[in-house]
This record gives sequence, structure tokens and C-alpha cells, in this order.
Amino acid sequence: MYIERTSKEIIIRLPASVDTEDLQEFLDYARYKELTNGYKVPQKVVDAFAADVNRKWYAKNRKRLLK
Repeated sequence: MYIERTSKEIIIRLPASVDTEDLQEFLDYARYKELTNGYKVPQKVVDAFAADVNRKWYAKNRKRLLK
């Protein structure tokens, strides 16, 4: 692995043998960090939002899941 920092970006070079699923998880996390940089939301608020999203998703998909 090779990491290079320029004035505008960080360049990461990986061997082709790296598992693409693992790489995608890493990139998703990096994107999440980029998008949430600077947000200061209490964990309690995040947990409540996640619970609400999960509750609504389950209500919408319950019939499909309980076949």
C-alpha cells in the first residue's frame, strides 16, 4: 500500500489483490466521515433517528419478511 498526500487530496494505491467488498466497506466509511465532518450531533439524537428509520422500514417490509 502506498499513501501520498498532496495539497488538495490523499492518494491511496492498493494492490489488485485487495478484496473488493472490504475495499467498498472502507470507501463507504471514508465517505461517511467526509459527509459528517463538522457535524456535532449528540449520540442520543442519532440513536433516536436510527430507531425511527428502522421502525418505518420494518413496517413497510414486514409482510415481505414474514412469508
